Amino acid sequence: MNTVALVKFKDSVSQALQDGLDLIGGFGDLESPVLVKPNICTISDDTGYSVTRVETVSALIELMLKTDEKLSIKIIESDSQSKFAEEAFRKFGYSQLCDDMQESGFDVGTVDLSKAPMTKLQFNGDYFETPELPEILLNAGYFVSVAVAKTHYLSFITGVLKNLFGVLPRKDQAFYHSKINEVIVDLARIIKPNLNIVDARVGVEGWNGPETRKLDAFIVGRGAVSVDSTMARIMGFEPEQVRHIMDTLNYDLGTITPSVLGESIESMAVKFNVSKK
Repeated sequence: MNTVALVKFKDSVSQALQDGLDLIGGFGDLESPVLVKPNICTISDDTGYSVTRVETVSALIELMLKTDEKLSIKIIESDSQSKFAEEAFRKFGYSQLCDDMQESGFDVGTVDLSKAPMTKLQFNGDYFETPELPEILLNAGYFVSVAVAKTHYLSFITGVLKNLFGVLPRKDQAFYHSKINEVIVDLARIIKPNLNIVDARVGVEGWNGPETRKLDAFIVGRGAVSVDSTMARIMGFEPEQVRHIMDTLNYDLGTITPSVLGESIESMAVKFNVSKK
């Protein structure tokens, strides 16, 4: 939980992910169903880097299947105000990826969480008391949050923790914006991701731009707080500036002072501006 790999991207996404996994000791215990949550926040990726790129998820899935080819892997996303999940799966290559995997005999598919069976959970959270969430989330054998490095006008940054916001099944997710930090903390406590990855080859100022910053980095770790704290630092911020990171500290999801293996934060840092909208 308290160790993070910071890897410099050269020319292979698969190699960067493998290097990161090697540094943290591998996947750990992979169990089906494996849920992979990319950040597919919009149908209109204005920068080309605001949405998790399918090549990253493809490389991750191939590495998992090399460990256990019988895994059942589901790529998950919900509808939101800026997209319908199924349309976004098609546009950004996720549907084609799953078709190709299935043709090769692997159990890999997409799940639109907004159309999935729901279950009510008793939960004493900062925001939720009886949340109704997709049942598949509560039955996951292994959960991976695959984010991109971005600033955000509501949550300061959007990394592997904020990425969990996208599992909420209602399309008008702005309903939660006034309490976004509390919602993020509760979702992190409920889901407890087993692996967290930030594709920080190119970071984005704002949830969908317009400015981008080249980082050439991948961040890999088990603790979501540890990974997002490292991401914040390579973007020129401190974890203490990010409320949902600090509010998640007491829930065994990592630390704001992780041991960073691989590259140094100082050698990879690029100054980002705070998002205003």
